[in-house]
Amino acid sequence: MRLSGFEGKIALVTGAAGGIGRAITRSLRDAGARVVATDTEAALAADPPPDGVITRPLDVRDAAGAEALIAGIEASHGPLALGVHAAGVLAMAPLLDMAAEDWARVIEINTTGTFNVTRAMGRAMARHGAGAIVAVSSNAANVPRMNMGAYAASKAAVTMLIRCLGLELAARGVRCNVVAPGSTLTPMQTGMWADDGGAGERAVIEGSLDHFRTGIPLKKLATPQDIADAVMFLLSDQAGHVTMADLFVDGGATLRA
Repeated sequence: MRLSGFEGKIALVTGAAGGIGRAITRSLRDAGARVVATDTEAALAADPPPDGVITRPLDVRDAAGAEALIAGIEASHGPLALGVHAAGVLAMAPLLDMAAEDWARVIEINTTGTFNVTRAMGRAMARHGAGAIVAVSSNAANVPRMNMGAYAASKAAVTMLIRCLGLELAARGVRCNVVAPGSTLTPMQTGMWADDGGAGERAVIEGSLDHFRTGIPLKKLATPQDIADAVMFLLSDQAGHVTMADLFVDGGATLRA
């Protein structure tokens, strides 16, 4: 099946300098979309998105900035048709020991940032009566994780926020869906592993009784492209009757019914 519905359409990707965001940006560009890639100034400077896309800085904590960005995109390039929110951060610590400022940063970027960006996307698409939004959440939104309470809580909120947004926008012709990756070979994931000779990756794949964590039945970690492929399906015409879905891309790790 060849996915369609991208040629010439305006697409916005947040978190575009990261592993998953970068893969999504490239996939949209290759499918013929006109892509605007956003991230922080520092992230865009350190890891510029692929050639052939428009870059704009955005701190997702800035609600007015998100609205202004989309207004500028539409004024210069046409109606926003496709939106992907992939920006996010991770903070590792037991909840009893976590600094309040670390908790606040994760919630502000992951949850409030999602609200700021997808609300602006949804407002624009509702005016046009069409569009598709996908947010990158996490399978940690559905399964408790040791030392990941802030991240898991933020992503659980993201998942329900997008599903509620999808319900509100359905009558306006706008679809809203979630992709929930498991462990994926990105700097966020590998940064949790010290120089351990691959022990960290093996532990994730095999699981850990000490951390109450199941392994990955497919016996491999996802690649950023695995996640991008799922996002592309949910944006495509072939998913035209899919909204408010929460698609797990985790090799079966969640064992979800």
